[in-house]
Amino acid sequence: MDVRRRPVKNESPKRSVKQPTAGELLKPSDALPLPLYLTNGLFFTIFFSVMYFLLHRWREKIRNSVPLHVLTFSELAAVASLIASVVYLVGFFGIEFVQSIFRPSPDSWEIQDDNLDQIMLDEDKRVKPCGESIEALIPRIIPATTTDAVVAEMSIQKSKNKPPPASEHSSSEEDEEIVKLVVGGSLPSYSLESKLGDCKRAAKIRREALERITGKSLSGLPLDGFDYESILGQCCEMPVGYVQIPVGIAGPLLLNGAEFSVPMATTEGCLVASTNRGCKAIYVSGGATCILLKDGMTRAPVVRFGSVKRAAELKQFLEDPMNFETLAVVFNKSSRFGRLQSIKCAIAGKNLYIRFCCATGDAMGMNMVSKGVQNVLDFLHEDFPDMDVMGISGNYCSDKKPAAINWIEGRGKSVVCEAVIKEEVVHKVLKTTVPALVELNMLKNLTGSAMAGALGGFNAHASNIVSAVYLATGQDPAQNVESSHCITMMEAVNAGKDLHISVTMPSIEVGTVGGGTQLASQSACLNLLGVKGASKDEPGSNARVLATIVAGSVLAGELSLMSAISAGQLVKSHMKYNRSTRDMSKLTSS
Repeated sequence: MDVRRRPVKNESPKRSVKQPTAGELLKPSDALPLPLYLTNGLFFTIFFSVMYFLLHRWREKIRNSVPLHVLTFSELAAVASLIASVVYLVGFFGIEFVQSIFRPSPDSWEIQDDNLDQIMLDEDKRVKPCGESIEALIPRIIPATTTDAVVAEMSIQKSKNKPPPASEHSSSEEDEEIVKLVVGGSLPSYSLESKLGDCKRAAKIRREALERITGKSLSGLPLDGFDYESILGQCCEMPVGYVQIPVGIAGPLLLNGAEFSVPMATTEGCLVASTNRGCKAIYVSGGATCILLKDGMTRAPVVRFGSVKRAAELKQFLEDPMNFETLAVVFNKSSRFGRLQSIKCAIAGKNLYIRFCCATGDAMGMNMVSKGVQNVLDFLHEDFPDMDVMGISGNYCSDKKPAAINWIEGRGKSVVCEAVIKEEVVHKVLKTTVPALVELNMLKNLTGSAMAGALGGFNAHASNIVSAVYLATGQDPAQNVESSHCITMMEAVNAGKDLHISVTMPSIEVGTVGGGTQLASQSACLNLLGVKGASKDEPGSNARVLATIVAGSVLAGELSLMSAISAGQLVKSHMKYNRSTRDMSKLTSS
């Protein structure tokens, strides 16, 4: 039920209640020939000063037994000033408020039972799509042929706080003028969102300017159908469109007793189909089990001292268990969810690399841990004033780079996933045998990767699945580098009949809040998996479940691809699913 006030029929049309704007505060007030904000400040000062003076005088009179009604000249002037300030302040701030209470008549209220959902949606809509309003931030661009009469008319309209009449023709002319300004370099392309207050319009103008500057067409890049406001200040700067990536579904993946339909965004044929076959083999064999071994995001600043001795002293201080609680308090004050877990140091000459590891809830956590690290560095400056912070990140973290420390120590979520595939499933679904898979895994994933000097790459194609799931769920695709660290193990069990397969992934970096997870498409994929947003019952559980889903999907992908290679199906399947039979020359000519 929605109770709404209807306009009062008998109300005078000349009376209007409006709040003063920033521009109006600079205009002279009716009381004094001063700007409005100065007049208000003056009367507030008079009111409180006079009240203090009178209260002080009356207290003295009571102590000296002097009648209160006997007033001196200064007291009379103070009373008059008090009355004047009260009249002004009530007149300026209170009259319209009081009248708004008593003005409506009893029949000016209307009870509406219908369209409640629509009313709530309308009220939740943002009035301004992004940035500030156009009227406030961008002057109207007047064509050179505009006459003085038109300029005068526009000035009169602005003085009345009424926008000039708009039309599609005038809007297109204004856009054309803005495009010319961008092309000419007098208006920076990156400032269009803040200047125009319309994110889609800014993208359209930037796109047109880019085409004119480069002389290349962007006709194949879609512009419409995307919420550009959702990426402002969060995901992407200076957009000119968006790239379409198809999303397929693999599954159901039976993992830890729950079923998941896994969204995968990819342009590679066979990938979703292959992963789906692996999910089927796992499902009919009773499902997979996934265990979370560790959960902690890292950041490692590099600091420099004047001597090795001082660097070693800070290392000893940081790694002393007696100091950890103090450092944890300093670190944790930056976030409700960031909790310091460990500090590991390494010295290179006079330089000290400090690897902080902390829990980050349902966020991937890079910003969270960086803020905590900055707090600790500021705190350490008190006892180590000669410490020179060279960088908040010294690559000892290590982020978005293959690194042994992530392979050994872990980063993000460290996960191991296993499944036992029955012999008949290996024959009927995977079209191969258990001994063939075990031997191929040893020669390819283990020995072959070692011969190549692989770092964390003891697998068939873990990065394929990780990238596809990351793109679908709004993760940072660059973190596929360390998140794809994986070793795939296979062995025959149950008297050599069945296949035991496992994947160990020490640095899966995922989150369910922040970044690209808040975009509509990616949010929908997270919702499909049941891990959208932050967990209210157990902070961090949604991100941990997502990490297990990634590992389970990798397990399915490894199982299927290794079976296809073992059975000699790899080339055949790619020719079937990854090769188009359409004549592209005819499509181009048409």
